[in-house]
Amino acid sequence: MKRVTLHDKEFQVFIPHDEIQTIVKQVADEINGDFSALDEVVFLSVLNGSFMFTSDLVKNIDFSCEVSFVKLSSYQGTTTTGTVSELIGLSSSLKGKCVVVVEDIVDTGITLEKLYALISAHEPSRICVATFFFKPESYGKHIKIDYIGKSIPNDFVVGYGLDYDELGRNLKDVYKLVVEK
Repeated sequence: MKRVTLHDKEFQVFIPHDEIQTIVKQVADEINGDFSALDEVVFLSVLNGSFMFTSDLVKNIDFSCEVSFVKLSSYQGTTTTGTVSELIGLSSSLKGKCVVVVEDIVDTGITLEKLYALISAHEPSRICVATFFFKPESYGKHIKIDYIGKSIPNDFVVGYGLDYDELGRNLKDVYKLVVEK
């Protein structure tokens, strides 16, 4: 099994690129079924981790849409800090529009809860959440996750936009941390 070393940690392939693309297509198909050309839809990508998922996702969307970005952070190393810092704010009007928040991974929900509150203040007509990964064992919030690419155990993963201290985002496969026993 293919492995990579990032900083001081070793990771092994968890989800190969071809399977990633299948998951993205399934999420896009669900979204395409829920919206029409009449909806004003903004895909709001949460940087840095979701840039690859967002790019692949919107390539499979069948209706006109806007794409915007917000940057929030709650991680240091392999663990969440428990607090969220807004780094780059919203740059376009969301009033009256359908907002699809695009996340790389939803685990505790701390970042999502903060972002949901920020978006709500901009008076969108609807807020939906699409995530590539969902960690149901870690999720402790009540915000509905509308589109889930893949539910995974509480493993630390990198690649396809996800990082370990800024390394690994460029990997086309998703890798999980090798835990020595």
